[in-house]
Amino acid sequence: MTRRLVLTNEAARHPLRRSLPPPVIARARNDDQDVKLFLLSFAAFFTCFYSFIF
Repeated sequence: MTRRLVLTNEAARHPLRRSLPPPVIARARNDDQDVKLFLLSFAAFFTCFYSFIF
């Protein structure tokens, strides 16, 4: 048995749904990592600086 070299959604049972392209899975973007790193660095610097003053 030969298979077609076409990307199909084999989980879809209906012929119309099988002919449609597979659904695109949205990936979670991690754009806030720079902001988190900045806030962590700021908090660490502030804690160290504050502890040296008092």
